[in-house]
Amino acid sequence: MLEQHIRKELEQKEILLMTHLVLGYPSFEDNRQVIAKMVEAGVELIELQIPFSEPMSDGPVILKANDDALKHGTTVAACFDVAQKICAAHPHVAFLFMTYGNIMFAHGIERFIANAKELGIRGTIIPDIPPEEGERYVNACRQQAIAPIFIFTPTNTKARLEVLANVAQGFIYCVGRRGVTGSKTSFDIELQNLIESYKSVTELPIALGFGIQEKADVDFLIGKVDIAVIGTQVLRIQERDGIDAVGDFLNSVRRSS
Repeated sequence: MLEQHIRKELEQKEILLMTHLVLGYPSFEDNRQVIAKMVEAGVELIELQIPFSEPMSDGPVILKANDDALKHGTTVAACFDVAQKICAAHPHVAFLFMTYGNIMFAHGIERFIANAKELGIRGTIIPDIPPEEGERYVNACRQQAIAPIFIFTPTNTKARLEVLANVAQGFIYCVGRRGVTGSKTSFDIELQNLIESYKSVTELPIALGFGIQEKADVDFLIGKVDIAVIGTQVLRIQERDGIDAVGDFLNSVRRSS
């Protein structure tokens, strides 16, 4: 179970790292190489995004990566194939699928989740499926012991957060500010208060994403959340400085013991 995996890791670490990449961008071979660098740097959870033509919660950097991956001919079947190899190569890492509802619906909800389980995926993040429309999705996840991960945002009321918390498993993905991925988040008392409002409605581990760009950001989150999510910044560094630089960056943000 994903939640147990996270809690076991937290017995020895102050905070966990979760990274994100778009499968097929710039290529599957690049995906494999950058994941190896992530694993070497001690990343505990990795989101594998199956590209979609309208990734509504993603900012321009990840949006472009989705678009380019699709232009290169990336398919769901190919993503499944490479995900299986990646999960087998790094069994101690928790790999998650992140994509959008249309991908899952086209594949067949139960079939998509069953296939994900068979590949070694431990959780799924589908941002555009609310609980009210996701009963089959949540049930399929529970049948396969895969965590359906839901998202808390700053615009959610407390009542809405409670609804989301009641169906979520594994951990809660918490958004640190309004808007899409990629822009800088202010790590200040306002964010701390937002995190406290999130934590007040759930006992699941808390992951904080959107806008983490440097070691100081991760350090700020120690003791406040369980997982720091770094997505766009990793992709920027890979594009600008190459795959080796991703490993160097993640080593630099990992707090020394």
